[in-house]
Amino acid sequence: MTSRRVTVPGEEPYDVVIGPGAQVELGLLTATVLAGTARAAVVHAPPLAGLAGAAVETLQTAGVAAEAVVVPDGEAAKTAAVAAGLWEELGRLGLTRSDALVGVGGGAVTDLAGFVAATWLRGIRVVQVPTSVLGMVDAAVGGKTGINTGAGKNLVGAFHPPAAVLADTDALAGLPEAEFRAGLAEVVKCGLIADAAILELLDADPTGRRSTGELIERAVRVKAAAVGEDLYDTGVREFLNYGHTLAHAIERVEDFGWRHGEAVAVGLVFAAELAGQAGLLTRDEVDRHRRLVAAIGLPTRYLPTRHAGDWDRIQAVMRVDKKARGASLRFVVLDGIGNPRILADPDQAWLDAAWAAVSGAR
Repeated sequence: MTSRRVTVPGEEPYDVVIGPGAQVELGLLTATVLAGTARAAVVHAPPLAGLAGAAVETLQTAGVAAEAVVVPDGEAAKTAAVAAGLWEELGRLGLTRSDALVGVGGGAVTDLAGFVAATWLRGIRVVQVPTSVLGMVDAAVGGKTGINTGAGKNLVGAFHPPAAVLADTDALAGLPEAEFRAGLAEVVKCGLIADAAILELLDADPTGRRSTGELIERAVRVKAAAVGEDLYDTGVREFLNYGHTLAHAIERVEDFGWRHGEAVAVGLVFAAELAGQAGLLTRDEVDRHRRLVAAIGLPTRYLPTRHAGDWDRIQAVMRVDKKARGASLRFVVLDGIGNPRILADPDQAWLDAAWAAVSGAR
């Protein structure tokens, strides 16, 4: 199977290479977008030591003095303390403005690697090697980087597009099924806001296994189009946050005990119910959200695992979301499938009804 290639437009366009064996292109990059790189740090979580080791070997063969740097797994990597430790490692390795980082891992590691690359010496090159569906279709593409704080998810970050993204689908073979399903939440989101063919593919195969490459490519194309037009998230790129306002609040109040994709799945159903209350979606369109999410095997309701997820607290956390403006709550909703828009300051009764539909209150 040949690799698929999507170019993300912008001031400095870059390619997303999708397919089995894509990571081998890392060595070729040293003659193109990584030309002049003398040293590189390959950032990875402990479970991916093998893949990171292969990346180090590839770079060394190409003449780059590369070394692996281990960070915690999952959201535990996205803290100021871990970022500070990584900065110290880059200093020890002597990385200069002409050197590079390589992020090998899921969305959390690519978020962290991108943020550290953006801030080290005010910006060095980063190549992302995502190893999860979520990383391939969302976190590694688009140049949004960030870490979490006690106040919320991704509240500290920078816009720093990668030099390249190598989405090696061979890495998905060892991905736990729950993680694979969680990544599909971001794929179905792209279908709902922009590409109906994604919805048809998932209707035919909710597992996503028979059409993984095409699903990833289509989702990346949706993101590339938005990022190319709006890198700094002031317009159409906001639509990529469909389902994320509630999702980020769930993650926060649950101390990141929920997978991102699982929280997004509930967020998609919530946003659909909210749009239904506002008269923007028909009942069948709202129900289609729920059917799609459920068929994939993702949650459609938020059932708190601790006594932290009450509606008042959820709303308070949503008001700290990056899409909020002052005291205004702003949601990405659909005015019909494939037609996203912003809904600002929705009626409280609409919010309450949407919450009841996903919280088990009815």
